[in-house]
Amino acid sequence: MIKRQFLRLGIVALLSALILIGITHQVTAQSVPDSIQQTWDLHQHDRPLASPQLEIASTNAVKGEWVNYAKIGDKTIKGYLARSPQAKTNAPALLVFHEWWGLNDNIQKMTEKLATEGYTALAVDLYEGQVADKPEDAMTLMKKASQNRKNFDSNVEQAYDYLKTKTKAGKIGTIGWCFGGTSSLNTALLLPKKIDATVIYYGSGIESDRDKLKVLEMPILGIFAELDQSIPVAKVKQFEQTLKSLGKSVEIDIYPNADHAFANPSGTRYNAAAAEDAWKKTMAFLKKNLQA
Repeated sequence: MIKRQFLRLGIVALLSALILIGITHQVTAQSVPDSIQQTWDLHQHDRPLASPQLEIASTNAVKGEWVNYAKIGDKTIKGYLARSPQAKTNAPALLVFHEWWGLNDNIQKMTEKLATEGYTALAVDLYEGQVADKPEDAMTLMKKASQNRKNFDSNVEQAYDYLKTKTKAGKIGTIGWCFGGTSSLNTALLLPKKIDATVIYYGSGIESDRDKLKVLEMPILGIFAELDQSIPVAKVKQFEQTLKSLGKSVEIDIYPNADHAFANPSGTRYNAAAAEDAWKKTMAFLKKNLQA
C-alpha cells in the first residue's frame, strides 16, 4: 500500500513538473516580441553574403572612419562616419541604422553611399561592437538590443549630439533597414522635435498606437514590400492612415512583387529594380527635407 502511494505521488509530481515546463516554455515563447519572431522567421536561413553590388562607384572621394560617439556605462561605442571632403561644415546629416546582422560591411558601404549624396552619415552601432554572420547570433543580438530601451535611448541621443557638436551638422534625418527601419522610427519618436526627416525601410516593428505617433513632427517616408510577411500590407496601410488622420506628412510606397529586405544587395531577396526606384525616392525625399 505504501509503495503504491509513493508511486502515485511520484506520478503526480512528474505530471506537475511537465505541466510547469510546458507553461514556462509558453511564457518564454510569448516573451519574444512579434517583430523579433517575424524577423527570425524570415531570416533564419539567410546569410549576409558578399556582393559586387556593395562596391559602390562614386566620382566623389568619401572619407569613412570609425569614431567614438557614445559611452554607455563603461563601454565606449564606435560608429562608422562617412562624409565627402567637399561637404560644408553645416552639411545635413543622417543617423544610419543597421539591419539585424549589425554594423557590417554592407551598412558601412551604404553609409558611404549616403555621404556621396552630400550628407554626413553616422552609422549607429546598436549591438555595441558585435556583428553576426549567423541567424542564431543575429537573433540573440537583436533581442538583447530590443529589450534594453534605456541603452537604445542613450545610444541614439549621444549619436545625435555627436553629429550636432562634433560635425556641426545642420538638419538631421534618420534612415534604417529591417531592424534598422524600426530603429529609425523609434528614434523619431524619441526625438520628435530634433529629427528633421525619417526614412523607414520595411521596419516590422512599426508603431500603430495613435497616442504615440501624434508626437511626430517630421516628414516620414516608408518603403515597404507587398510580399513581406513580417509587416503585411494591411498593417502598413493602417500605419499610413493613422499618420494621415493625425495630419502628419507621410509618404508610403509598397513595392509589388518585392519581399522583405529587397533593398539589401548582400541578401537573398535583393530586387534590383525595386531597390533602385526606392533609392531614387529616398534621395528626393531627403533632398527636399534636409537640403532645402
